[in-house]
Amino acid sequence: MSLFSSSYNWSRHVMPHFDRAPLVCSQRLTLAVMTFLGTFFVYAERVNLSVAILCMVRTGDAFNTTASIGQDTETTGNDVTFNATSTWQVINRTDSNSKQNSSMTSYDLGEFDWDKSEQSFLLSMYFYGYLFTQIPSGWLSSRLGGRRVWGFCQFVSAICTLLTPVSARTHFYLACAVRFLHGFASGLTFPAISALLGRWTPPLDRSKIVAISFSGLPFGMIVSFAISGILCENGFDNGWGSIFYLWGISNLVWVVAWFYLIADSPGEDTRISTREKEYILNSIGKGVVKRKDRIPWVPILTSGPVWAIFIGDFGTAYTGHTLVTSLPMFLKEAFELDIKKTGILSSVPYITEFVTALIVGQVADEVIEKGWLNVKNTRKLFQSISCSGHVIAFCALIQLDSSGRYWAVVLLCVYTSLKSFNRGGCIANNLDIAPSYAGIITGVSYTISTVPGIIAPVIVGALTPNKTLEEWRLVFYVCVGVSVCCSILYVILADGELQSWAATGLDGFNMEKNYFIKDNSLDAMALTGNGKDLDIAKIS
Repeated sequence: MSLFSSSYNWSRHVMPHFDRAPLVCSQRLTLAVMTFLGTFFVYAERVNLSVAILCMVRTGDAFNTTASIGQDTETTGNDVTFNATSTWQVINRTDSNSKQNSSMTSYDLGEFDWDKSEQSFLLSMYFYGYLFTQIPSGWLSSRLGGRRVWGFCQFVSAICTLLTPVSARTHFYLACAVRFLHGFASGLTFPAISALLGRWTPPLDRSKIVAISFSGLPFGMIVSFAISGILCENGFDNGWGSIFYLWGISNLVWVVAWFYLIADSPGEDTRISTREKEYILNSIGKGVVKRKDRIPWVPILTSGPVWAIFIGDFGTAYTGHTLVTSLPMFLKEAFELDIKKTGILSSVPYITEFVTALIVGQVADEVIEKGWLNVKNTRKLFQSISCSGHVIAFCALIQLDSSGRYWAVVLLCVYTSLKSFNRGGCIANNLDIAPSYAGIITGVSYTISTVPGIIAPVIVGALTPNKTLEEWRLVFYVCVGVSVCCSILYVILADGELQSWAATGLDGFNMEKNYFIKDNSLDAMALTGNGKDLDIAKIS
């Protein structure tokens, strides 16, 4: 086996036309929307602790009980008072010559005395749990179907979210255990999604459906950062507790809807139209919807295009996990923003990612459909654009001083907007090269990509012991280096065509008989089909 592409040359053939069922009001759109909402809850529940922990833990500002109450110090110019509702109030005053009005920011008195290393450890426990279930999830989804696997994992995730407040108040290690179990359940998510999409997504809808489905990730962060920041100060159960109750209950409602609306494949769906079912089965091949008992592990793990996906996901994951777990902390420590503004501003970059991702999916499919680029070069181009967002934004962010807080948010918006181009890059790539084994590839890839989730909070904690802007610059230097190296390797190894070992997993598929979907503008795109079943003549 080779670490470079082992794919078939499809360019000799022309593509007959199939009756293309519209995406609007279709069952595959229903799947995309429900997947969007599911990934929304996955990330809302993943990142809510990043905001809540700012309210849960006593900080230096809120915990200094000596010589600061009622005193106006020359060094800070602040009055610090304590009221009967257990809230520290820091009143920022200006000198007599200032024309600005004084302002007041409130900090809830945290319940826990966790130091920086303990906070980083708690945040990373999710990813320790997440690490264990990626590969088993791919195998389970190929055997049982992604609908059952993901639905169950979301149920467990919701219960863990609801148990977070009581576990934190009981013991620090119990909170860590609940967070570990939450990550363990959530690790089933993306392999199960990939297994479902492998059975539901025709090639000409692939980037769009992937973009819609995975847009729940930034949208979850948008809403979670914004609402969690507000609930921290204004919610019930000391503010931070209400964050976990809100997302846990909402996720349980989604679980009920998921099992009611979604089927594992078009053939099992009772709501799908005959036209849409035939379109999906004819365009992606009937063999791909069959569950696979035997997995070609050696070809998968020695395939260059598969390793390109692993590497691309790792680079994206490192920068992503760094921001997901540390963005509120970065804005608070480096730019001295209060908790409410931290939550709101932390959500702004993900608004731009959400909007851009939806556009990217459409553009990527158009580029392929119109024949401007083949699938391989489209994936490489979009992944390279995604990497450029990391480099441009982080290199500029490093140059800011503490007065550039809002410029920092603008640059983070640039980063997330360009990062979303990976929806047309490595995220959709596994469906191109091995749709039958998309869940397996995603499971292995996300296992590897979980490592940044474990080490990123630890690296951030080690590099920022004094919480200064200069220390945070080191964090972003590391992100730039990882991103550039991973992007270069992806461009070298990536492919966009069905791999020979993946085609042998399709019932009745013959590498010497190749059938396609539309016309010769897509001659570089592989379609997995069974010529006898589809009754299409080969065109030489």
